[in-house]
Amino acid sequence: MMATEQIIDIPMEHERNVAGQFDAYIRKIERAFHVTVVDRDSSIKIIGEPMQAGRAKDVFESLLKLSERGNVITEQNVDYAISLTLSDGSGSNILNLDDEILARTILGKPVKPKTMGQKAYVDAIRSHMVTFGIGPAGTGKTYLAMAMAITAFRMQEVQRIILTRPAIEAGEKLGFLPGDLQSKVDPYLRPLYDALYQIMGAEQYLANAEKGLIEVAPLAYMRGRTLDNAYIILDEAQNTTPAQMKMFLTRIGFGSHVIVTGDLTQKDLEEGRQSGLEDAMRILRGVDGIAFSELSSLDVVRHPLVQRIVNAYEKDDEERKEKHKLRKAFGKKHERGNPV
Repeated sequence: MMATEQIIDIPMEHERNVAGQFDAYIRKIERAFHVTVVDRDSSIKIIGEPMQAGRAKDVFESLLKLSERGNVITEQNVDYAISLTLSDGSGSNILNLDDEILARTILGKPVKPKTMGQKAYVDAIRSHMVTFGIGPAGTGKTYLAMAMAITAFRMQEVQRIILTRPAIEAGEKLGFLPGDLQSKVDPYLRPLYDALYQIMGAEQYLANAEKGLIEVAPLAYMRGRTLDNAYIILDEAQNTTPAQMKMFLTRIGFGSHVIVTGDLTQKDLEEGRQSGLEDAMRILRGVDGIAFSELSSLDVVRHPLVQRIVNAYEKDDEERKEKHKLRKAFGKKHERGNPV
């Protein structure tokens, strides 16, 4: 098939943002669509097979529109625009994600969904009383939940924010930590504090915490309480037991909103113990008022290397499961061929 040329005019003030440092984004798009890109005189010429050249042009146009809206183009933006184009033929869907700002950090940086999976997660939170956000590391499960909670608190939609997670060692025994009870549990809750400080600021958090309006506590502290008019986030839910999950979900009171986040690939429970998150997914799916939003490696918004690491572990896990099935099938066949 003959090659075709596609030309896009890119204003000088957006050229570096769209092309990337040392044309890194151009090289990435070239490799993804097997095209040649020439960047010259405030225009980009794309040479290649018609369909692929058209797709590459669609990606560049989407990135240009993002840049014109004041965004700093990141490698994650480029990777996601490419993946959208390869999956549904259009990278312009990435522009739908730029319309909505959930909150702003203390430095003024907007917090908003960066992938279609994240947007579906945010929409589920808005429309359901209880939302389960399930997915690998780096998909923004906790951070977006925190942004939604802080926004609702500032808008006086809820009176309190309660953040909790199970206090369990991540594969290592920490022994007897020094200090009072709060000092002992704070290391487990540090990721929640980090998100609070980044979006709300340390001073505002401490002022509200002193009034009891924001509470960060281990899951065990939830027992026996009824939580009304609160935004409640349970983080690292894969490390709960079924009994803990049931205890937590039955704390919900009137006017409350609940988000449960977890990553089933990073369980720190003792081997053989069932995760409360898995149990809840089995029992509660289909219950009115409860949504399950499942994110994937495509929704990873940390460094692109994190996405590749997640993909590698997922591939290894699938291969292990397939080998286990083959060994099991071979064992049954062997038993049938050798009756006792």
